[in-house]
Amino acid sequence: MSEETIEKVTEEPKKQKKGIFSESAIEVLVAIFLGITALLTAWASWIGSLHGGNQATNYTKSNNLASEGNSEYNSGLQDYLSDIMVWNTYCEYEFEKDIAVVEGDQEKIAIIDEKIDNYLAQNGSDVFNDAWNKMTDDMDSPFDVPNMADGYYVTANELLAESQRLLEEGQADNAHGDAYNLVNVIYSVVLFMLGIVGIFKTLPCRTAVFFISVVILLCATIYMFTIPMPTGFNLASFFGG
Repeated sequence: MSEETIEKVTEEPKKQKKGIFSESAIEVLVAIFLGITALLTAWASWIGSLHGGNQATNYTKSNNLASEGNSEYNSGLQDYLSDIMVWNTYCEYEFEKDIAVVEGDQEKIAIIDEKIDNYLAQNGSDVFNDAWNKMTDDMDSPFDVPNMADGYYVTANELLAESQRLLEEGQADNAHGDAYNLVNVIYSVVLFMLGIVGIFKTLPCRTAVFFISVVILLCATIYMFTIPMPTGFNLASFFGG
Protein backbone atom coordinates (compact mmCIF):
# COMPACT_ATOMS: atom_id res chain seq x y z
CA MET A 1 0.00 0.00 0.00
CA SER A 2 1.39 3.35 -1.03
CA GLU A 3 1.96 6.26 1.34
CA GLU A 4 -0.81 8.34 -0.32
CA THR A 5 -3.32 5.58 0.27
CA ILE A 6 -2.28 5.33 3.94
CA GLU A 7 -2.73 9.12 4.42
CA LYS A 8 -6.23 9.04 2.90
CA VAL A 9 -7.23 6.14 5.10
CA THR A 10 -6.01 7.93 8.24
CA GLU A 11 -7.65 11.27 7.30
CA GLU A 12 -11.13 9.84 6.58
CA PRO A 13 -11.79 8.64 10.16
CA LYS A 14 -10.76 12.02 11.51
CA LYS A 15 -13.38 13.72 9.35
CA GLN A 16 -16.03 11.26 10.52
CA LYS A 17 -15.28 11.98 14.18
CA LYS A 18 -15.95 15.69 13.68
CA GLY A 19 -19.06 16.81 15.65
CA ILE A 20 -22.10 18.70 14.35
CA PHE A 21 -20.86 21.98 15.85
CA SER A 22 -17.36 22.91 14.97
CA GLU A 23 -15.38 25.59 16.77
CA SER A 24 -15.97 28.03 13.95
CA ALA A 25 -19.73 27.30 13.96
CA ILE A 26 -19.90 27.88 17.73
CA GLU A 27 -18.07 31.18 17.33
CA VAL A 28 -20.51 32.33 14.65
CA LEU A 29 -23.54 31.27 16.73
CA VAL A 30 -22.15 32.99 19.80
CA ALA A 31 -21.71 36.21 17.83
CA ILE A 32 -25.27 35.97 16.49
CA PHE A 33 -26.81 35.34 19.91
CA LEU A 34 -24.71 38.09 21.47
CA GLY A 35 -26.30 40.49 18.99
CA ILE A 36 -29.80 39.11 19.62
CA THR A 37 -29.37 39.32 23.39
CA ALA A 38 -28.04 42.87 23.15
CA LEU A 39 -31.10 43.92 21.11
CA LEU A 40 -33.48 42.20 23.53
CA THR A 41 -31.71 43.87 26.46
CA ALA A 42 -32.15 47.28 24.84
CA TRP A 43 -35.84 46.52 24.19
CA ALA A 44 -36.44 45.38 27.77
CA SER A 45 -34.67 48.48 29.11
CA TRP A 46 -36.78 50.77 26.93
CA ILE A 47 -40.11 49.16 27.81
CA GLY A 48 -39.14 49.07 31.47
CA SER A 49 -38.38 52.81 31.38
CA LEU A 50 -41.78 53.45 29.75
CA HIS A 51 -43.44 51.57 32.59
CA GLY A 52 -41.45 53.70 35.01
CA GLY A 53 -42.61 56.87 33.27
CA ASN A 54 -46.23 55.71 33.36
CA GLN A 55 -45.85 54.87 37.04
CA ALA A 56 -44.60 58.37 37.87
CA THR A 57 -47.33 59.98 35.76
CA ASN A 58 -50.10 57.89 37.31
CA TYR A 59 -48.85 58.52 40.83
CA THR A 60 -48.76 62.27 40.18
CA LYS A 61 -52.25 62.29 38.67
CA SER A 62 -53.53 60.11 41.51
CA ASN A 63 -52.15 62.49 44.14
CA ASN A 64 -53.63 65.51 42.36
CA LEU A 65 -57.04 63.88 42.05
CA ALA A 66 -56.91 62.76 45.67
CA SER A 67 -56.27 66.35 46.72
CA GLU A 68 -59.15 67.58 44.56
CA GLY A 69 -61.38 64.81 45.89
CA ASN A 70 -60.59 65.70 49.49
CA SER A 71 -61.31 69.37 48.74
CA GLU A 72 -64.64 68.42 47.17
CA TYR A 73 -65.42 66.22 50.16
CA ASN A 74 -64.77 69.11 52.54
CA SER A 75 -66.89 71.35 50.34
CA GLY A 76 -69.71 68.79 50.41
CA LEU A 77 -69.45 68.55 54.18
CA GLN A 78 -69.68 72.32 54.47
CA ASP A 79 -72.77 72.31 52.24
CA TYR A 80 -74.29 69.60 54.41
CA LEU A 81 -73.70 71.57 57.62
CA SER A 82 -74.96 74.74 55.96
CA ASP A 83 -78.14 72.98 54.86
CA ILE A 84 -78.73 71.81 58.42
CA MET A 85 -78.60 75.44 59.50
CA VAL A 86 -80.95 76.35 56.63
CA TRP A 87 -83.38 73.70 57.80
CA ASN A 88 -83.22 74.93 61.39
CA THR A 89 -83.90 78.50 60.24
CA TYR A 90 -86.78 77.24 58.10
CA CYS A 91 -88.25 75.53 61.13
CA GLU A 92 -88.09 78.85 63.02
CA TYR A 93 -89.92 80.59 60.17
CA GLU A 94 -92.54 77.84 60.21
CA PHE A 95 -93.01 78.35 63.93
CA GLU A 96 -93.55 82.08 63.33
CA LYS A 97 -96.01 81.19 60.60
CA ASP A 98 -97.94 78.89 62.92
CA ILE A 99 -98.28 81.75 65.40
CA ALA A 100 -99.49 84.04 62.61
CA VAL A 101 -102.03 81.41 61.57
CA VAL A 102 -103.34 81.20 65.14
CA GLU A 103 -103.56 85.00 65.26
CA GLY A 104 -105.23 85.05 61.86
CA ASP A 105 -102.72 87.59 60.51
CA GLN A 106 -102.90 86.83 56.80
CA GLU A 107 -100.52 89.63 55.89
CA LYS A 108 -97.86 88.26 58.22
CA ILE A 109 -98.44 84.76 56.85
CA ALA A 110 -97.84 85.99 53.29
CA ILE A 111 -94.68 87.80 54.36
CA ILE A 112 -93.33 84.70 56.10
CA ASP A 113 -94.14 82.49 53.06
CA GLU A 114 -92.24 84.86 50.79
CA LYS A 115 -89.37 85.00 53.26
CA ILE A 116 -89.22 81.19 53.36
CA ASP A 117 -89.22 80.86 49.56
CA ASN A 118 -86.48 83.46 49.14
CA TYR A 119 -84.42 82.05 51.99
CA LEU A 120 -84.51 78.49 50.67
CA ALA A 121 -83.72 79.60 47.12
CA GLN A 122 -80.77 81.71 48.21
CA ASN A 123 -79.28 79.54 50.94
CA GLY A 124 -80.25 75.95 50.22
CA SER A 125 -77.83 73.88 48.15
CA ASP A 126 -78.88 72.05 44.99
CA VAL A 127 -78.85 68.79 46.93
CA PHE A 128 -81.08 70.29 49.61
CA ASN A 129 -83.55 71.76 47.12
CA ASP A 130 -83.66 68.54 45.12
CA ALA A 131 -84.38 66.56 48.29
CA TRP A 132 -87.01 69.15 49.24
CA ASN A 133 -88.88 68.40 46.01
CA LYS A 134 -88.67 64.66 46.69
CA MET A 135 -90.11 64.86 50.23
CA THR A 136 -93.26 62.89 50.94
CA ASP A 137 -95.88 63.48 53.61
CA ASP A 138 -94.37 60.88 55.93
CA MET A 139 -90.98 62.64 55.98
CA ASP A 140 -90.08 65.21 58.61
CA SER A 141 -87.23 66.85 56.68
CA PRO A 142 -85.35 66.67 53.37
CA PHE A 143 -82.67 64.70 55.19
CA ASP A 144 -85.10 61.79 55.42
CA VAL A 145 -85.00 61.33 51.63
CA PRO A 146 -83.09 58.10 50.90
CA ASN A 147 -79.45 58.61 49.91
CA MET A 148 -79.90 62.36 50.18
CA ALA A 149 -76.60 62.81 52.08
CA ASP A 150 -74.69 60.97 49.31
CA GLY A 151 -75.53 63.81 46.95
CA TYR A 152 -73.11 66.09 48.75
CA TYR A 153 -70.17 63.84 47.91
CA VAL A 154 -70.86 62.72 44.33
CA THR A 155 -68.04 64.73 42.78
CA ALA A 156 -65.68 63.89 45.64
CA ASN A 157 -66.38 60.17 45.29
CA GLU A 158 -65.85 60.27 41.52
CA LEU A 159 -62.49 62.04 41.93
CA LEU A 160 -61.36 59.71 44.69
CA ALA A 161 -62.41 56.65 42.68
CA GLU A 162 -60.42 57.88 39.68
CA SER A 163 -57.50 58.62 41.99
CA GLN A 164 -57.63 55.06 43.30
CA ARG A 165 -57.80 53.66 39.77
CA LEU A 166 -54.73 55.62 38.71
CA LEU A 167 -52.92 54.57 41.87
CA GLU A 168 -53.60 50.90 41.12
CA GLU A 169 -52.53 51.44 37.51
CA GLY A 170 -49.32 53.05 38.74
CA GLN A 171 -48.71 50.11 41.08
CA ALA A 172 -49.22 47.74 38.16
CA ASP A 173 -46.74 49.76 36.07
CA ASN A 174 -44.28 49.57 38.94
CA ALA A 175 -44.64 45.78 39.11
CA HIS A 176 -44.29 45.43 35.35
CA GLY A 177 -41.24 47.71 35.36
CA ASP A 178 -39.66 45.54 38.06
CA ALA A 179 -40.38 42.47 35.93
CA TYR A 180 -38.59 44.04 32.95
CA ASN A 181 -35.66 44.87 35.23
CA LEU A 182 -35.52 41.19 36.18
CA VAL A 183 -35.47 40.26 32.50
CA ASN A 184 -32.58 42.68 32.02
CA VAL A 185 -30.66 40.99 34.81
CA ILE A 186 -31.21 37.60 33.20
CA TYR A 187 -30.09 38.96 29.82
CA SER A 188 -26.95 40.28 31.51
CA VAL A 189 -26.23 36.76 32.76
CA VAL A 190 -26.75 35.44 29.22
CA LEU A 191 -24.35 38.04 27.82
CA PHE A 192 -21.81 37.06 30.43
CA MET A 193 -22.13 33.34 29.66
CA LEU A 194 -21.91 33.91 25.92
CA GLY A 195 -18.88 36.10 26.51
CA ILE A 196 -16.98 33.36 28.35
CA VAL A 197 -17.69 30.60 25.83
CA GLY A 198 -14.32 31.21 24.17
CA ILE A 199 -12.48 30.76 27.48
CA PHE A 200 -13.15 27.03 27.53
CA LYS A 201 -10.56 25.08 25.60
CA THR A 202 -12.60 21.99 24.73
CA LEU A 203 -15.43 22.06 22.20
CA PRO A 204 -17.91 20.10 24.39
CA CYS A 205 -17.55 22.62 27.21
CA ARG A 206 -18.04 25.52 24.81
CA THR A 207 -21.10 23.84 23.32
CA ALA A 208 -22.57 23.12 26.77
CA VAL A 209 -22.14 26.71 27.98
CA PHE A 210 -23.55 28.01 24.70
CA PHE A 211 -26.67 25.82 24.91
CA ILE A 212 -27.25 26.74 28.56
CA SER A 213 -27.05 30.41 27.54
CA VAL A 214 -29.54 29.89 24.72
CA VAL A 215 -31.99 28.06 27.01
CA ILE A 216 -31.83 30.88 29.59
CA LEU A 217 -32.25 33.42 26.79
CA LEU A 218 -35.36 31.67 25.46
CA CYS A 219 -36.90 31.33 28.94
CA ALA A 220 -36.29 35.01 29.71
CA THR A 221 -37.73 36.08 26.35
CA ILE A 222 -40.86 33.95 26.79
CA TYR A 223 -41.32 35.43 30.26
CA MET A 224 -40.80 38.96 28.89
CA PHE A 225 -43.59 38.53 26.34
CA THR A 226 -46.00 37.56 29.13
CA ILE A 227 -45.49 40.98 30.79
CA PRO A 228 -48.12 43.53 29.63
CA MET A 229 -46.94 46.46 27.55
CA PRO A 230 -47.27 50.00 28.95
CA THR A 231 -50.77 51.46 28.82
CA GLY A 232 -51.37 53.24 25.52
CA PHE A 233 -48.14 51.90 24.00
CA ASN A 234 -48.00 52.39 20.24
CA LEU A 235 -44.70 51.71 18.49
CA ALA A 236 -45.77 53.70 15.43
CA SER A 237 -46.16 56.86 17.52
CA PHE A 238 -42.41 56.89 18.17
CA PHE A 239 -41.76 57.10 14.46
CA GLY A 240 -44.22 59.84 13.70
CA GLY A 241 -47.01 57.40 12.80
